Amino acid sequence: MGATSTPLLVVLLFCCLISVSQAEYLKYKDPTRSLNLRIKDLLKRMTLEEKIGQMVQIERSIATPQVMKKYFIGSVLSGGGSVPETKASAETWIKMVNGIQNGSLSTRLGIPMFYGIDAVHGHNNVYKATIFPHNVGLGVTRDPMLIKKIGDATALEVRATGIQYVFAPCIAVCRDPRWGRCYESYSEDPKIVKAMTEIIPGLQGDISGDSRKGVPYVAGKNKVAACAKHYVGDGGTSKGINENNTLISYRELLNIHMPAYHDSIVKGVSTVMVSYSSWNGKKMHANHFLVTDYLKNKLKFRGFVISDWLGIDRITSPPHSNYSYSIQAGVGAGIDMIMVPFNFTEFIDVLTYQVKNNIIPESRIDDAVKRILRVKFVMGLFENPLADPSLVNQLGSEEHRQLARDAVRKSIVLLKNGKSAKQPLLPLPKKAANILVAGSHADNLGYQCGGWTITWQGLGGNNLTVGTTILDAVKQTMDPATKVFYKENPDSTFVKSNNFSYAIVIVGEPPYAETFGDSLNLTIAEPGPSTITNVCESIQCVLVLITGRPVVIQPYLSKIDALVAAWLPGTEGQGVADLLFGDYGFTGKLARTWFKTVDQLPMNVGDKYYDPLFPFGFGLSTNPNKHQNNI
Repeated sequence: MGATSTPLLVVLLFCCLISVSQAEYLKYKDPTRSLNLRIKDLLKRMTLEEKIGQMVQIERSIATPQVMKKYFIGSVLSGGGSVPETKASAETWIKMVNGIQNGSLSTRLGIPMFYGIDAVHGHNNVYKATIFPHNVGLGVTRDPMLIKKIGDATALEVRATGIQYVFAPCIAVCRDPRWGRCYESYSEDPKIVKAMTEIIPGLQGDISGDSRKGVPYVAGKNKVAACAKHYVGDGGTSKGINENNTLISYRELLNIHMPAYHDSIVKGVSTVMVSYSSWNGKKMHANHFLVTDYLKNKLKFRGFVISDWLGIDRITSPPHSNYSYSIQAGVGAGIDMIMVPFNFTEFIDVLTYQVKNNIIPESRIDDAVKRILRVKFVMGLFENPLADPSLVNQLGSEEHRQLARDAVRKSIVLLKNGKSAKQPLLPLPKKAANILVAGSHADNLGYQCGGWTITWQGLGGNNLTVGTTILDAVKQTMDPATKVFYKENPDSTFVKSNNFSYAIVIVGEPPYAETFGDSLNLTIAEPGPSTITNVCESIQCVLVLITGRPVVIQPYLSKIDALVAAWLPGTEGQGVADLLFGDYGFTGKLARTWFKTVDQLPMNVGDKYYDPLFPFGFGLSTNPNKHQNNI
């Protein structure tokens, strides 16, 4: 009896081992399997609870490992300015992101989360990151290859902190500078905005020629998933009012606001974010025709569609007043991932109820989850879910700062140079007896970076991050024998009594973001106008404007000798000085129309009635100085 049982036990044990081995093999975890097979295999294993969890994006401040595990959360984000600690290092960011990720990996199916952040002009929430010029300046360059390099640098700096997903680029076509987000737009011209989508292969990597149209693409763990936003028509709202109504025909919508989305999809963009705004009275977050019928079906977009922050709540007025309806309308319209970002249990409960009661079909949930999983598989997130600490030195690297400095030089527009063309003021001599630098924006790193820098609305002062103010750049550029005087708002007596050779006045707008930047007058606030008058009526001056858009400047034009639009140049202020003193020549051409008065707005190139102060495409040029003239 005992002799015959031993072989039987061996056979049974062998069969058990085979069974265990087969049970452990999961097709969705095998990177050699096809993308569609992996998605299909994982989806069929998922419960409704796990599926809905994948559709949820929550704010990092509530994203504990326990929450990630219990609710199967698909994604986490940093709201503007939401950081693990003040002036957090790359290592601190990595520790936080990996901690959250470990919570996701401990779930039954081990589906990794991805972490999203607004990296709209570099990795702008993070201390010591390279802050590139905002898009309003980059559009001036008309240089897609430069934009692609910026995308590549941004991806490396984002990955240096363990983050895999960015809410960029903004491909809005700003048609009215009164809009508080106009600086996030490359141009009023859809052709320029379309060309600037080259930042997407910079962020994600170059898509192969045989790739299927609309399928997202991310090249590996040094690249990030990108997000084209805000779909669609966000830059065309009435009077430039943020989140308002875009009143245009379907044909105008397609011709002005849609082309950049088409190109983004061709280039493999992973995600598209829906706009808060409405099109002809219909909220974009509830627009099934544009989100599902057009974006997903006609344009063949195979990535996922994400809401904006509390975007579905704002389908109703007041927001969240009928949340059940908002969820039905938003998810039903085709939004796949919901940026909740805090009240996630209510969202999960309501959506679960709606699916179980056939208000929303489970097929809609499956479509959303397939799209989310497609991006996660394409990114290699299942193979490399945790951060690569070897990239930490990419954050704010010298190479990236030099790239940003080059972008500053190419983004600035010279609008006036001398009281007459025969007597240009620029380039300025580096050697002079005394020069004056004045203005609220001369020695203010926060002001020259603008909104979406360290915090959502941006900051003033020089303690927010690491960079070079324009004043410091001037001092570093001048001949050592030249005395540089700085006074933020000098009176005319001071100016006249110091025998200055010339003055550089640097004024503009304070930082702002979104609705806080909406402006019906577009004037420079005091003491800017007083500084211009006090200085420029007394001595030769160049006025450098630090603004997110064209502003009212006509009243001061006769007082100044030279006018420079520097937009929001970011941390590398040395790029401004490179042009002022002739180390490089001015080459930038306006990518926006500069109006005379706000009564003309909206006014865009190609309009029947077009009478600007400086037309679209205008920009004076200078040659670099081989030998500096001295005063």
